[in-house]
Amino acid sequence: MVDTVTVFGGDGFVGRYVVQALLRCGHRVRVASRNPKRGWFLKAQANLGQIAYVAADITRPETLKHAVEGAGAVINLVGILKGDFDAVHRQGAANVAAAARSAGVETFIHMSAIGADPESVSAYGRTKGQGEAAVRAAFPAATILRPSIIFGREDQFINRFAGLIRMLPFVPIIGGATKFQPVFVGDVAHAVAAIVNDPQTQAGNTFELGGPEVMTMTRINHWIAEATGRERPMVEVPDEVSGLLATLTGWLPGAPITRDQWLMLRSDNVVGQKAKGLTALGIVPTPLEAVAPGWLVQYRKHGRFGVTA
Repeated sequence: MVDTVTVFGGDGFVGRYVVQALLRCGHRVRVASRNPKRGWFLKAQANLGQIAYVAADITRPETLKHAVEGAGAVINLVGILKGDFDAVHRQGAANVAAAARSAGVETFIHMSAIGADPESVSAYGRTKGQGEAAVRAAFPAATILRPSIIFGREDQFINRFAGLIRMLPFVPIIGGATKFQPVFVGDVAHAVAAIVNDPQTQAGNTFELGGPEVMTMTRINHWIAEATGRERPMVEVPDEVSGLLATLTGWLPGAPITRDQWLMLRSDNVVGQKAKGLTALGIVPTPLEAVAPGWLVQYRKHGRFGVTA
């Protein structure tokens, strides 16, 4: 079994669940991030000496050697929704893969996304696709994970819409017909752990990770409203209007949607029919309705004491 596992981005939303899953499997985990203090809360999940922290920046190759040295597996979870996509998704991913190869690491797992395509019209999807190619070039046996939208207690997807539904008298929906296959963050973490625990079988594979249900953006918003006990009119914004809004205001801090995010909404975000998924790793996908109500209570009119109907 792999002993030490380095997790780049282990202090992030997905990272904290991945670290927890690895710790439960008995691995020693090294959390690599630009600010190690952000991940200190994870110490409570580990036994004495089971977790360590190291400062590293994937956009600075000179900081990576000490982060991967002596590791049996390296996992790159770093990604952004705004900013310099090329520096993080393409060059940063290449830097980590090259460092892992130079250090003699046996297993490399790279977190990409459904929709990753070097020819994508969105910078996010394009650089994710270029990042996959860069990782394969540097570490041919890498395992690549492409999740759909990931949901969980700390997510910025379900929680964001729940906050809007609580605050607004009506809910404007952009890309209402776009399809998603929301996947539970715990399932994504278990997928990573399964690959680390069986590296020979899974090396070089690509997995697309989705939940048990395909939902449109409109359906997701209706589900959230029902789960939080709030009745709101749903108004689908025409593409021409939403595109203009994204173009004119998307660059502003706190803008509801950027131009690149709007472009991403032009394509469905679901697992391909022939793609390997969670079931290939022995994981039964968790439905949104099985876990989300546990934290969505905070968005009800009277919190935990409110009703959903």
